[in-house]
Amino acid sequence: MLRLLRTTTFRVALLYLCLFLGSVGVILGVVYRSTAGFVESQLHEAIGEDIGALREQFDRRGLPGLIDAVRVRSAAPHTNSIYLVMAPGGVALAGNLSGWPGGAPDEQGWLHFTVADTGGPSGGPATARAVSFALPGGLRLLVGRDMSELDSVRRQIVSSLGWIFAVTAALGVAGGVLLSRSVLHRIEAINRTTRRIIDGDLSGRVARSGNGDEIDRLAGNLNAMLDRIEGLMAGLRQVTENIAHDLRTPLTRLRTRIELTLLREDEEPEAYRAALQDALAEADRLLSIFTALLSIAQVESRAQREDFRPVDLAEVAETAADLYEPLAEEKGLAFTTEIRERPVVQGNAQLLAQAVANLLDNAVKYTPPGGRVVLTVDRNRVTVADSGPGIPPDQRDAVLRRFVRLDDARATPGNGLGLSLVDAVARLHRAHLELDDNRPGLRASLVLPEA
Repeated sequence: MLRLLRTTTFRVALLYLCLFLGSVGVILGVVYRSTAGFVESQLHEAIGEDIGALREQFDRRGLPGLIDAVRVRSAAPHTNSIYLVMAPGGVALAGNLSGWPGGAPDEQGWLHFTVADTGGPSGGPATARAVSFALPGGLRLLVGRDMSELDSVRRQIVSSLGWIFAVTAALGVAGGVLLSRSVLHRIEAINRTTRRIIDGDLSGRVARSGNGDEIDRLAGNLNAMLDRIEGLMAGLRQVTENIAHDLRTPLTRLRTRIELTLLREDEEPEAYRAALQDALAEADRLLSIFTALLSIAQVESRAQREDFRPVDLAEVAETAADLYEPLAEEKGLAFTTEIRERPVVQGNAQLLAQAVANLLDNAVKYTPPGGRVVLTVDRNRVTVADSGPGIPPDQRDAVLRRFVRLDDARATPGNGLGLSLVDAVARLHRAHLELDDNRPGLRASLVLPEA
């Protein structure tokens, strides 16, 4: 319960409860003023009319006329009016009170006093409200009304309003507790899942209620994040295995060549030079693998996003085309560049150029002599289409992983990191890489978000 009371949900519910109770208090005050206050104002008006009539009698007929009028009014059956004419010596001359009431009047001159301990509603005290004023000759006149029923009604109203306020507060606290327990239960489910993940179980997922509220959306985002983390961990394990597999062969060949060179008994310089050149080629191949891996790691760290600037996509494509057009012509390929628009995108020009170069490198490398390669720039899309063997639809997701090479590409030099780097650059730029069938060949498109 203590942890429940410390939750943010309960505090927010308590804050709204205070605001609601404040509004309820204002409403109840208005209700009280419109009921008891209205009746009290009616009584004051009635007392004022009595005072006016008695003053008129006193002005016309003097003290005898006033005493007669008070006696007549006091003797009326079932009257709730109170009258008293008091002489200077404290002698009651007329009225239905035995003596002058005690207590001091309020700011408006009204006296609220108890007439008798019994006689009110339900056996309660009999109370009255009256106003007094002085007459010539030291006389005093008191005119009032019986307030027993009104005071009883007022007490009932106050008691009812108090109960309403208390029940509202209790319901608000209970609702806050229930709401906090519900939210706390869902948050504890998230905490249990995260603790399982901290302990090494990446298969845990947060259960979703399906109602689409903010906690449900949070659970969906956490699950998506966990899927991403699990995929990255699986990819890391696969990359580690692939690195061990792909580097073992060139390292073995490198060691073998060095060992054979050392075991040679002849001293021909050309033989040693050839062996060293082979070893240097293997070392260069190893360095290219590590360079590609480092480039992918730097791109995936997303540090280059701070260097984004407006980039002319057509200029990037033209620069890459200038590098690969001679290679394509040397291989006997028809190389075409089509710049339909010159879009400007936010990005890293060097990385975008490297991505386009990798797409062209794959197209030139795998397209047989006599084929064609077409580089197209259209709006926010750079497309490289070739007439090579293409990639089967069921293998297009796999080739984006590191060190993955199709069986047909095993005989071609490469390390299986080109498309992985292109995909990493695309995700860095919030773009995506599309691989489609060119019939025949492959159509690879780098689609960037429009500026």
